[in-house]
This record gives sequence, structure tokens and C-alpha cells, in this order.
Amino acid sequence: MIEVRNLSKTYGDVTAVEDVSFIAEKGEILGFLGPNGAGKTTTMRVLTCYLPPSSGSAIVDGFDVVEESMEVRRRIGYLPEFPPLYADMTVSSYLTFVAKIKGVPSAQLKSRMDEAMEKTGIAHQRNNVIGHLSKGYRQRVGLAQALVHNPSVLILDEPTVGLDPRQIIEIRETIKALRGEHTIILCTHILPEVSMTCDKIVIISEGCIVGEGTPESLMSQLKEGEVLRAQIAGPSDEIRELLSGIDGVLDVVDDDTAAPKDGDEQAYIVTAAPGHDIRDLVAKRIVDGGHGLRELRGLEMDLEDIFLQLTTQEAEA
Repeated sequence: MIEVRNLSKTYGDVTAVEDVSFIAEKGEILGFLGPNGAGKTTTMRVLTCYLPPSSGSAIVDGFDVVEESMEVRRRIGYLPEFPPLYADMTVSSYLTFVAKIKGVPSAQLKSRMDEAMEKTGIAHQRNNVIGHLSKGYRQRVGLAQALVHNPSVLILDEPTVGLDPRQIIEIRETIKALRGEHTIILCTHILPEVSMTCDKIVIISEGCIVGEGTPESLMSQLKEGEVLRAQIAGPSDEIRELLSGIDGVLDVVDDDTAAPKDGDEQAYIVTAAPGHDIRDLVAKRIVDGGHGLRELRGLEMDLEDIFLQLTTQEAEA
């Protein structure tokens, strides 16, 4: 549905996006994730035919964004970071105006508007002036204008920026409900939005793709070895020495995030080399040493860990 190949965009001597490639399949929600200034918005502007690429190609629903830009525009619904709303118009008159601009036939105008308002939860606001709406409802109106011509592709640039927690949840659920009907690119730097909404993730940093896949596949790619958390009662120096002496253990550090325990109980993070399952060895060494093993469990990377590791590696490189 969306295929980006070796896409680059430069402004004079400044390279905003460099050699970016990814694919969004039909009906899926793809999270385009990166820190501020990473090149997310520039990429979205190329995909929506707002900017031409300096090199590379982008195909949307079978049409090239440079050679067939008008066909691409007919198939895209775009919600920019700041929705293009007219505050003195009512919701209904604004969506009528937008639908006509987007070429919705007169016979379909009412049904398309009603469906867009129903999907975004603003049907009861149709006669209200946009300038009188809350920010959350204005964001919904922006989403409705992206949907009103029933596009096959939706591109949403920071759709929850500036919203309160309740509004964020409502917009998130609205986006999730559109899965399958539309191919969606959700461009954001807010990690929970991606983890709770998207089928696939593309991470961009410094204008380059640094990671791509599901959260599970990214975690599998980055996981260097097994990481355990052990809660142990006993002298800290002695326990660190015991753990460090186990074959395959790379590092032993105190878990500073753990709440203080009574007595000499302490939590440790133990990292093993790839291919080493050290759980049995850790348990045996601690018990044989006469110490109390209160907890032993593996730690999994979450999306925040993946994001920080990938973007930090790129910045250092």
C-alpha cells in the first residue's frame, strides 16, 4: 500500500532525511517513531506530496508521489500536527467545504460527512462553531476532514499533541477503530501511542531508519543476552563476587529502582552473554552459599528501552 525506497530530502547543505526505506501493508497501522527533529514530519510531507524528494521514491496505493501526485492526493487523508481548521465555521459547514475541495460527488456528500462525523464521535457537534470547541474536539474535526473523502491511506502527524490524558485515550481508540479500513501511518514521538496502537514500528533518528519491525522482533534483534533480576539477602560484596564468578555472567549491578528492603536484602541486575542460560547456576550458587534467594526473574525490554537504545546508538555513531 505504501512503499518508500531510498528516500532522501535535503535543504541546501542540511540533510533532513537520508536513504529512508519502509513498507506499510494494506490495512495496518504503522508507527513512525522518532525524537523531535528526527525527520518524521519531512518524510510525511513527501508522502503527502507537500514536498518533493531530493532522491529516492515513494509509492502510495500504486502511484508515485512525484509522477502521479494528484492521484496520490486523492487517496490520502492527512492530519498535520496543527489541523487546518477555520474557527468561524460550524463543523458541518467546514466538512462540506473540505469534501467539495476533495471532489466528493454531491450525491455522496451527506453520507460521507455523516460517516466521518460518526467515526470520529463529533456528530452531536455538527452545528457548533469550531472556535467554540475544546482542543480534543477540534482534533476530532481535523481527523474527520482527513476521512471525509474515504481515503485508502491516512497519515496522522502527532494526532494527540497537546491533549489531556482523557482526550488522548479517546483519539487513540478512534484511530484503532479505523484499522483494516484504512492503511494508517501514525507519526509521533510519544511511545505509549505506538505500543498501544500500532501493528508495526519504524524508528527514525538523525534522518535515518535505525529500527523496523514489531516491538517483539525489535526486542529480539537488540537483546544481547539474558538479563535477570535477583532479590537476595546477604552481604552485598560477597553476593556480587559469587554472581560475577558464574560462567557467562557479563555484569552485576545493584537495581537502583528497587524500593529499599529491611536488613541486608538487595536487588541485583545480572547480565549474561548471548546463549548462556544462567538461571539455574545463579540459584545454586546463592543457595549453596547460604544466602536467601527471594526472587529470580528475567527482564524484558519494552518499547522505551528499544527506542532509547536505537536512538542513542545512532546519535553516538
